[in-house]
Amino acid sequence: MTKIVFYKTDGVFYGFEEQGHTGYGESGDDVLCSALSAMTMLIINAIEISYASSVDYTIDEETTDIRLVAKGALPEYEEDESKRFAVSGLIMAYYYQLNDLIEDYYEYLSVDVIERPL
Repeated sequence: MTKIVFYKTDGVFYGFEEQGHTGYGESGDDVLCSALSAMTMLIINAIEISYASSVDYTIDEETTDIRLVAKGALPEYEEDESKRFAVSGLIMAYYYQLNDLIEDYYEYLSVDVIERPL
């Protein structure tokens, strides 16, 4: 099972952690794991390239654990309100997409949100 925990502060999504293999398929052929990886990389690339905002992330290739923090979603790190909204919105969209996936893949995914100041 992959466990994903999203970070929020003052109602703003600014990061997440993913831990574990989904177990949906064999390693290398797990379409659910591939979907998570693709969505995560989309978020990283969109924040860095489309919004020219910094994103700190680590990806452990062996365990597939991922940690992402986008300070640009928070007012103390980004003055431009529209950029903050866009960066946080990407992370929030991932949260809602995962909740949709849980309807069909509840045995393989777990999603939670914690209030956690940066």
